[in-house]
Amino acid sequence: MIALLLALGSSLAYGCADFLGGLGARKAHVLRTVMIAAPASLAVELLLWPVLGASFSLGALGWGAASGVVSAAAFALLYRTLAIGPMNVLSPVTALVSAALPVGVGLFQGEHLGAAGLVGLPLALLAVVLVSAGHGAGVVRPSRTALLLALGAGSAIALQLIFLHQAPSDSGVAPLIIGRAVSSAVTLAAAGLMYRKLGPERPAYAMSAAAGVLDSMANLMFLLAARSGDLTVVAVITALYPAGTVLLARGVLAERIHRGQLVGLGTAAVAVGLLALT
Repeated sequence: MIALLLALGSSLAYGCADFLGGLGARKAHVLRTVMIAAPASLAVELLLWPVLGASFSLGALGWGAASGVVSAAAFALLYRTLAIGPMNVLSPVTALVSAALPVGVGLFQGEHLGAAGLVGLPLALLAVVLVSAGHGAGVVRPSRTALLLALGAGSAIALQLIFLHQAPSDSGVAPLIIGRAVSSAVTLAAAGLMYRKLGPERPAYAMSAAAGVLDSMANLMFLLAARSGDLTVVAVITALYPAGTVLLARGVLAERIHRGQLVGLGTAAVAVGLLALT
């Protein structure tokens, strides 16, 4: 139950971070937003170091660095995917892959589900697709390139979660610190190379920093959830993060929640209840 609650908290924090990051990216180039969010996220993890501890063993360093590399790749692939569109087709593909791969790894490593879990897990995967889908999916067919990018983005997100899960359980927040430092370095290097293309607009500093803080908390809650529960369950609950974005968009921007997304939210609630029983 603790792992389930942490995974739900991680999902909500990821959704809120994406919402704030998306709003910030409307005001300036997305890399300018990340240049604020990434250091803010790293600062939070450094502040957590004295509280939760950190053991920088070879395993923590290796898996943390690997998670940082794929995190930077996930960011680039995801935004490139959504730029090509259509978002209402590609977003569910990305979310589903990011959930399905960790589930497969967990089952391969010997994790087992009870009867309730065997029903709840497919429902949760279905909810991921429904919640992240927009209106009119299927009107426009994505190109082969866009689909490949969506699969790549989902795979990179999944690998980030898997690599964090593989880090030693006694390493504290070391994998998060190393991962964020690596992804920040990669992102800042990319921003430096593309400096002339970033435009003169200033980022929304407070909003971007808040997105980084929330992303850091989401990573922490996922790590703690994965250490206290099964990756199979934790990953699929975490992948429900579009629900938080959808609800915030409804409350703050008055965006409409479509019927399929409402069904997805209800399906997610049922799935979480079933997984809590497993």
